[in-house]
Amino acid sequence: MSFTLAFAAVGLIAGLALTLRYRLDTGGGEDLTPSMHWPEPVIAFEPHPDRGPVMVTIEYRIQDKNAREFSEAIHSMGKIRKRDGAVQWGVFTDVADPSRHVETFIVESWAEHMRQHERVTVADRAIEERVYSFHAGPDRPKVWHYIYSE
Repeated sequence: MSFTLAFAAVGLIAGLALTLRYRLDTGGGEDLTPSMHWPEPVIAFEPHPDRGPVMVTIEYRIQDKNAREFSEAIHSMGKIRKRDGAVQWGVFTDVADPSRHVETFIVESWAEHMRQHERVTVADRAIEERVYSFHAGPDRPKVWHYIYSE
């Protein structure tokens, strides 16, 4: 027992020494102020906060010449969606209409999705605007909210 405690103590001291040498990268310089720019979802009924999971889809129209750059930008957006609570994320191209790309992400509950609206930062908004800049449709990309049918 005393050997185990001594080993743990040595590991703790070594870990503390390493934190002085190796710092976490905080991203530095990014504006992490909440942007609060996401509009409220259009809903026909108010779901219970614990109800879920919730799937959000966003439809983009992307010209073929911009597909590669869009793909790079949207995958950056995927990292943000996961960081902000998505348990699953993906982007799909319609095989019948290659200009149509659909981003999907799933969160555990309606309350968690509403918290996502509060977590989006000014830095995230810049990445989102880059993704939206590739959209060739007349309006902003279309967003739909789905809740699991019980």
